[in-house]
Amino acid sequence: MTLSDSCPPRRARGVARPARPLLTLAAVLACVVGAVVPTAAPAHAHGFSSTVYADVTAVDDVTVRTDLDLEYDLLVVSAAENQHAPELFDAAMAPFEAQADDAELARALSGFAEPVVGYVAGRFQVTTDGRACAPRQVGAMTVHERDGVPYVRLSLDHACPAAQGAHGPGGHVVRSALFPDGEGYVRGTTTIVTYQIDGRSGSAALDAGRPEFSTGQTWSQRFGEFFVLGAEHLLTGIDHVLFLLALIVGSRRLRDIVLAATAFTLAHSITFLLAALGTVHAPGAVVEPVIALSIAVVAAWHLWNLRRRRDVVARLEPERSRALLDGADWLRLGVVFCFGLVHGLGFAGALGIDEPWSWTLLWSLLVFNVGIEVVQLGIIAIVFPLLTLLRRRAPRTGRVAGGVVAAGVAVMGLVWFVQRVLGL
Repeated sequence: MTLSDSCPPRRARGVARPARPLLTLAAVLACVVGAVVPTAAPAHAHGFSSTVYADVTAVDDVTVRTDLDLEYDLLVVSAAENQHAPELFDAAMAPFEAQADDAELARALSGFAEPVVGYVAGRFQVTTDGRACAPRQVGAMTVHERDGVPYVRLSLDHACPAAQGAHGPGGHVVRSALFPDGEGYVRGTTTIVTYQIDGRSGSAALDAGRPEFSTGQTWSQRFGEFFVLGAEHLLTGIDHVLFLLALIVGSRRLRDIVLAATAFTLAHSITFLLAALGTVHAPGAVVEPVIALSIAVVAAWHLWNLRRRRDVVARLEPERSRALLDGADWLRLGVVFCFGLVHGLGFAGALGIDEPWSWTLLWSLLVFNVGIEVVQLGIIAIVFPLLTLLRRRAPRTGRVAGGVVAAGVAVMGLVWFVQRVLGL
């Protein structure tokens, strides 16, 4: 359904001509929410995507080692289907569904190295000067957890052509097409690469739009990828967008949204960086339901204030409301800050940050966070002025529009909360 389909034009009877811009403004706000909320179907904002981790290092002048971390169940079903190995699915999924420990999961995979390596090697390549490096497995596959999810550790040595080794003029190119959308199991796979090779070290983020990188990339190109990744994460993480929308409709003045957005930014930046330091960790089974609950609480807070008509009191006491923060304002900021701490863990979980950070990744993570902030400010800059104009020109219509938005967001938050608690 298109935006125009969800918001058909209507002829307003008996409405004076000067009111038409206000009706148009209200319709724009309603259409924005109408377009966003129906897309918010997934019970887990990040559960339909996957993250692969690759640590790329040089063994010698002609050998590149890659330590790959891949989601266990996703790897099993993808390899079983693409390598035509149903016995892999039967043997490896049974202990997974029984919630067996990591050692038992690793044993289940031990007899199926050929289809697993065949699948991974066909979608993760290392080349140098346009020539492919031949992969072979090193050691046995192991299983460990990242953010409460079983991951398979697979190590591959890529033997590159001797004449075009690690110090070739073009360096190495790493390309990842693991778990593509076309397989139908996930929508969007990001491969986070950290590398120390060709006399360089750094990190890169690969996805369907940017499937490869060269060790010859500049620092600005690498950071640009993480900036875009952060921006895309906020835009596609519909739960974070709805939380921000709940903050916007619950703010009557510019000061309100500035303080709320600042509290949220500070809070999620703190936990995001603490997670990168390996200091803080919380399982997704706890973080994701709390994020959903935060959406419902912040939206319901605005509905409660509308019922108490605090917005009317604020208009009757403009000087006091500009100069002071009352107890309810401080309480709101405290709640937003606490929920922001949880959202920071959600952002970290999206990148699987649950182990001590490295210098090669730290700056990239900071740029990722900047990408989040830029999109957040962009949303505020677009929505808040429209809502403010509507409230000033037509206070009653503005209150109704804000109430409808808040009610829709609260309902979605409660639905997600129930789904995530029950694991649906």
